[in-house]
Amino acid sequence: MDTIASLFSFITWPVSWVIVQFHTVYGAIFGPDTGWAWGLSIVSLVILIRICLIPLFVKQIKATRGMQTLQPEMKKIQERYKNDKQRQSEEMMKLYKETGTNPLSSCLPILAQSPFFFALYHVLNGIASGDTIGAVNQSLLESAQKAHIFGAPLASKFFSSESDVSALDASLTNVRIVTAIMIVMMSASQFFTQRQLMTKNVDTTVKTPFMQQQKMLMYVFPVMFAVFGVNFPVGVLVYWLTTNVWTMGQQMYVIRNNPTPGSKAQASYLERLHKSVTEHGKTRSRGEKAIVKAIVAKGRDRNEAERKFINGLNKAGLAAQADGNVVKSEADVAAQSADGSTVTTTGQPKRQQPKRQSKSQRQAKPAGEAEPKTSLTKPDEPQDGKPAGKQDTKSAAGAKKPAQKSGGGGRSKAQSGQRKGPQRPKSPSKK
Repeated sequence: MDTIASLFSFITWPVSWVIVQFHTVYGAIFGPDTGWAWGLSIVSLVILIRICLIPLFVKQIKATRGMQTLQPEMKKIQERYKNDKQRQSEEMMKLYKETGTNPLSSCLPILAQSPFFFALYHVLNGIASGDTIGAVNQSLLESAQKAHIFGAPLASKFFSSESDVSALDASLTNVRIVTAIMIVMMSASQFFTQRQLMTKNVDTTVKTPFMQQQKMLMYVFPVMFAVFGVNFPVGVLVYWLTTNVWTMGQQMYVIRNNPTPGSKAQASYLERLHKSVTEHGKTRSRGEKAIVKAIVAKGRDRNEAERKFINGLNKAGLAAQADGNVVKSEADVAAQSADGSTVTTTGQPKRQQPKRQSKSQRQAKPAGEAEPKTSLTKPDEPQDGKPAGKQDTKSAAGAKKPAQKSGGGGRSKAQSGQRKGPQRPKSPSKK
């Protein structure tokens, strides 16, 4: 670890100078030799570094989501060129270039933060060994060695010898208890951060190998922190624990306000957004407008939660617009349908469809209405001078028989068991 830290010695002086400046401020409040002054100086250093890394964190989110959307295409390339690794790599690079995605962008915050971590480790290790490094002079070195965080010296480790701990006016039991608690908290915060990313902010509609990799990292990273944490000084554990807590809070904020499309977090967010929009009748922030604008632009490609959100707005008498605003759905406003098509209504009232009747209602006769006479009922009076009941059978038969088609279709079909055409008389049987 000392060899790796020496590689980042070029940034040791800026890191030590920032710590000294924060120590000057907190030392005037809590005392220059207290653990609060030095501990809060390290925490402030972490917050300052993470604020500077926010643009890289935003870029990491975009890159991670871009990689998630590319997973189906990447899987197709791997299956198509599984026997040609070179062609597979070329197609992967071509896909990254066409979509503007960089796989290394998801690792930018960790890579950018590593020099500060190793520089701080180098400074604290020098304090433990009694060496002045960077902006830490002899008086500050003595002050840092006297500083204790909950009874554990700033430069002590879990595996420090009893003689080294005694030289820093502390007991080995206190050092191991404090370092063990901090290592457990550091590993737990890392596990919870990765877990909420996997359970809430992953598109559940697409099953890709990327999800399996993230699930594996959810268990690997906490174990790595626990293994390497026993060799970190208490000051470095404070730095790393603060970093993990910051990352966890930052991740919770992103999942709540800018979730991944198709994830459980998006469904929860759209439910809250629907409640807010229906209550106020409009989108109130730029972020809400951006979410609504993206949903409207998808059209028919919306997922289930997005379709439910648009349908909910329509039922509440609201319509989402292409610019992200939400307006009241009046008679002359274009109402956005659930499948992405736009239906324009006019000022005329809608024509109501007649109510469908049941079979019993259709068969029931209205009261007072006479029963219609048909050709099959017996008339009361004679027709055409003929007595009732003795109508012309030919006319009745002609009325029943449909018009014959021209051609061969007019012949009547022979009954079953008889031949077509004239029948020959049967001769008497001879006995």
